[in-house]
Amino acid sequence: MKKNRKAGRSTKRWSQHVTETSNALDLEASVFKLRSPRAVAASLRRSALLSKRRRASPYQSAMSMLNFYINRAGKGLSASQKRVLERAKGELRQAFHREPRAPRRRARR
Repeated sequence: MKKNRKAGRSTKRWSQHVTETSNALDLEASVFKLRSPRAVAASLRRSALLSKRRRASPYQSAMSMLNFYINRAGKGLSASQKRVLERAKGELRQAFHREPRAPRRRARR
C-alpha cells in the first residue's frame, strides 16, 4: 500500500525554507521578482558582501543562490522572468569582475 505524500505536507515548501534560512546569504525581500537583470545582480552582490552567514566567497554564494532559485522555481517561472534571472547571471559575473561565460558550442551530429 502506497502512502499519500500530500497528507502531511506543510504549507511551506522545503526550497522556500532553504531560501529563507540558508547559510548561503541573507537575501533582500523579493529579489527574484525584480524585472531588471542588473537590479537582481546588484541585490545579490550587496547581500553576498554584507552577509555574515555565508560560507563560500561572496561570488560563489550569490551565484549558487541564483542558480538554486532558477532550478527550484523553474516550472513556476514565466518565460520572461526566467530570461531575467538567466541574464542576471551575466550581470553578476560583471559585478564581481569575472570572465564572461563562453558561448556553448553545439555538438556536431
